[in-house]
Amino acid sequence: MKQFVIFIRKEFAHVLRDRKTLLILFGMPVVQILIFGFALTSEVKDARIVIMDQARDAASRQIISKIEASRYFEVDKTVRSNQEMKEALKQGDIRLAVIFPANFNYDLVHQNDARIQVIADATDPNNATTLISYINAIIQDYEADFNKTNNVPYRILPEIRFLYNPELKGAPNYVPGVMALVLMLVCVMMTAVSIVKEKETGTMEILLVSPFSPLKIIVAKAVPYLILSLVNVVTILLLSVFVLDLPVNGNIFLLFAESTLFIITCLVIGIFISVKTNTMQVAMLISLMGMMLPTILFSGFMFPIENMPLPLQLISNVIPAKWYYIIVKDIMIKGLGLGAIWKETLILAGITIFMLVISLKSFKIRLS
Repeated sequence: MKQFVIFIRKEFAHVLRDRKTLLILFGMPVVQILIFGFALTSEVKDARIVIMDQARDAASRQIISKIEASRYFEVDKTVRSNQEMKEALKQGDIRLAVIFPANFNYDLVHQNDARIQVIADATDPNNATTLISYINAIIQDYEADFNKTNNVPYRILPEIRFLYNPELKGAPNYVPGVMALVLMLVCVMMTAVSIVKEKETGTMEILLVSPFSPLKIIVAKAVPYLILSLVNVVTILLLSVFVLDLPVNGNIFLLFAESTLFIITCLVIGIFISVKTNTMQVAMLISLMGMMLPTILFSGFMFPIENMPLPLQLISNVIPAKWYYIIVKDIMIKGLGLGAIWKETLILAGITIFMLVISLKSFKIRLS
């Protein structure tokens, strides 16, 4: 028994000396609890909306004041025309548009019936229905307060319209997200593992003494996965169109070009992981855990980024899947062109160049 206790003490000492093991044991649970606690919420807060007030009367101003006071909405700006409203919704940051028709207060007082048009960006149907319920609650609250001071019942009827996804299908939200997730995992993991495998088997030394430069070796490793990933893109799009009844509303060639850029970004990240690791197990673990969780949490297709605390919102900006998800939604669902996604394209290109430069500088010509 004494020897058994001594053996246990030895194992405790071994674990406590290993900082990596302590980080996994105590650091990972704390980080996951904090991230999931803030990110996993169905509540929508601070959703950016626009208001078009054609009435500019007492009733419309009071309802607008209630909307501005709500923690669920942030009035981004007021617009004066339908064209301004459409352009605001196309940008992707605006979730909702509230339109007060002319003579809103007059119709409410003299006809006992007034209408408000509410237009929601339904590319994410769950967010859209949640925001509609919030705006309905605010309108009903004003209606109840208004009826308290009057003997005749007055009604305010919201006219709801869902933009881009009127049937509230889940596919317009999940197909772009699944594309980002699949391409990220496949490209990063396969590239990282294939290069690290050369290190483990000892064939990397042979490649390094060959006439090929390190850059050509890396590119040769990445090209097959680029082509196979493009096949994955074609497969996903065919399933989306013919099985899920989700057509590509934008330019198909632009979508392929942006997908190619994202695939190259993922391949470069895989190269970076392979440069920094020496075993396939470590490379696979980093690829899976280091890419899958950030893609699910911070790309925006499962949990709204604007609901998260500011530090997590800042972290999401370095996740390539976030920008690709926005690009695919804008092209595939909204039918927009390069003019609407140039910023996201530049960010992906910047991440790619940055990671490639670091990978090439870290690449060891001689293996120890």
